[in-house]
Amino acid sequence: MSDPQRLMQVLLAPIISEKATMLAEKANQVAFRVRRDATKDEIKAAVEAFFKVQVTDVKVLNQAGKVKRTARGVGRRNNVKKAYVSLAEGQELNFAQEGV
Repeated sequence: MSDPQRLMQVLLAPIISEKATMLAEKANQVAFRVRRDATKDEIKAAVEAFFKVQVTDVKVLNQAGKVKRTARGVGRRNNVKKAYVSLAEGQELNFAQEGV
């Protein structure tokens, strides 16, 4: 198990979007933006520690940053790692009430 200092840095932000809301309602999953070097075990331990819920599964997505053109030239968005966390039956995370 990772040390508590490391677990505090694994989760960067919850993903609040239309897709994430549908996942929460239909599949009881929550989406987070996580550090690029985070492992599934670390993500699971961090969610369980901070939100006091039971995690059944973690799926990870590495999203490459897009190249974008502007009037000032060509830029690139950062690469992002996302984690889709499945919660145990009957448990949920509501970010509006949690104050996250």
